[in-house]
Amino acid sequence: MLKACLNGSRTASEHPYLPITPDELARSARAAVEAGADALHLHPRGVDGAESLLAVDIAAAVSAVRRACPGVPIGVSTGLWITVRDVEARAELVRGWVVLRSPERPDFASVNLSEPGALELAGILDEVGIGVEAGVWSMRDAETLASDGFPGLVRVLVEIIGVRPEHAVGEADAILGRLGESPGLGAPVLLHGENAACWPVLRHAAELGLDARIGLEDILTGPDGEPVTGNADLVRAARALLTRP
Repeated sequence: MLKACLNGSRTASEHPYLPITPDELARSARAAVEAGADALHLHPRGVDGAESLLAVDIAAAVSAVRRACPGVPIGVSTGLWITVRDVEARAELVRGWVVLRSPERPDFASVNLSEPGALELAGILDEVGIGVEAGVWSMRDAETLASDGFPGLVRVLVEIIGVRPEHAVGEADAILGRLGESPGLGAPVLLHGENAACWPVLRHAAELGLDARIGLEDILTGPDGEPVTGNADLVRAARALLTRP
């Protein structure tokens, strides 16, 4: 499975084709799916362009992307930075997603284990009927997931962030090894990296036969450092690596 991560926390100044509005997300999502993406991850924005967890903003982004890409699973972020690290505010906003109708409701949401309130938030999502992707950024996160589990878990995201590219694969293998000691997790694993670690980690995911992720959230250039015109270019390059004999 190849997931396209369309925008992340980036600003429009970072790339001319970074999708921000619901219409832009829908167009970028459709192009990414046509290029070979199997699932989508997005960071909905408010009218001011800032990341938002408000139900109305989640609804606008998810419904627009769902119309453009019917049948394709859609996920969103719950990053604590979106509420300026206010744990209670985040929990209340996500509880508010209960009002979302089926076309407006994401299929899953990522929850970072390194953030305070992660386990509670996973429980809220499960109650609301939205699957949980557990974001594992470190060995400590892997230990937490292995010992505590996560309600509503549909996928484990092993995310190699802030690691030099020459160390990225080793870090990934250490985390994957710890998770492999806990077969009771019972969820598929998606492996990806960010920035300079992105392409080395994606190649490693291909070698291991794991799910992977690519998009402007993770990287702004192709595998050889070449400029890209958007998410579809990145998906095509990633798909070629994942299917290479």
